[in-house]
Amino acid sequence: MSIVEDLGAQVRAAADELPIGQLAQALEKFGQAAERLRWVRQESADPMGVPELSAATEHAETAGYALRVAQEQLAAYLAAIGLASDGAPTPRGPREQRRPAHDAPREAPPPGSAPPAAGPATAPRWWAVRVAELTGGLQGPPEAPDETVREPRELLRRVVSGVRSGDRARLHTELRRAHADVGLGLAAVAPPLLRELAGELLGHPPRADDLPRLRRDLDGRVRDLLPGLPPPVLETLLTRVCRMPPPRRAEAEQPHAADPAVTAGVLAGVLLDRLGRDLPAEAERERQEARDRQRRDDEDRRERDDATRGREAVRQRDAAWERRAAAGREQAADARRRLAAARERIADVRRDSDG
Repeated sequence: MSIVEDLGAQVRAAADELPIGQLAQALEKFGQAAERLRWVRQESADPMGVPELSAATEHAETAGYALRVAQEQLAAYLAAIGLASDGAPTPRGPREQRRPAHDAPREAPPPGSAPPAAGPATAPRWWAVRVAELTGGLQGPPEAPDETVREPRELLRRVVSGVRSGDRARLHTELRRAHADVGLGLAAVAPPLLRELAGELLGHPPRADDLPRLRRDLDGRVRDLLPGLPPPVLETLLTRVCRMPPPRRAEAEQPHAADPAVTAGVLAGVLLDRLGRDLPAEAERERQEARDRQRRDDEDRRERDDATRGREAVRQRDAAWERRAAAGREQAADARRRLAAARERIADVRRDSDG
């Protein structure tokens, strides 16, 4: 076995060990748990772990998207070194020697490497294809990803700018030119911001009964920017903002890996536009998070103090009632003693009269 074949075997082993199957089982269990909680909540207003379950499901789905991207990247690497997925060497003709451009790694080519030979047009990237389907824009000729966008936060800033400008073509371009791993990162950086912005729009933290209003206020604008978006994707995102179990979906209705990420970024832009705000800078965001943590700590402390005062008031009321009950029991006992004494005197009088 050559060094290349040995390396290919190691790469295939790493791809086979990715826990995609286990993650799918975990998502299925999360779905079953959400169904049970949805049934239980019909009889109770207690959230009973729904926020935690929704967050866990969201993290698991994001992990699933990342694993699928990793699997595709490993397959692309095997093709790049001349190995097929089954380990057999691929033909070495001029056509096959071209480096695949299916979201190829962002590392620069080694110094002195020869440029690829001219050949047929580069294959389109799956991320760009899906973005074109969602935005209803033209796919356009295949092009290399924008290397200046290396962080999901930067892509989110550009998406928000495109949404606030009302320029769908600009939004389409910014999303389409992003690397797949950067684009999928929107599913991690946008959801915490969504709940905060929705709270500002509503005037209080989003609750289950706020879902119709959020749907009414945001659905039209999001669908105008993403005309190809499947309806369940936005509904799922809004239910998670309201800390509700996501709607039930059949296996055939599972969203494309790019859909939740793109929708989260666009929804953040729509909310910021409704509030007349820009995406906060990193330093401002950290300060805002610190203020939010302090506010939550203060609210928790006030709630604990209120609960302590409430318990103390209950204890005082109970003690007062106990004192009143004890006084009543004492009065009843005194009345019984007086009654017994009166009966004794009556008996004495009767005995004297009979004698």
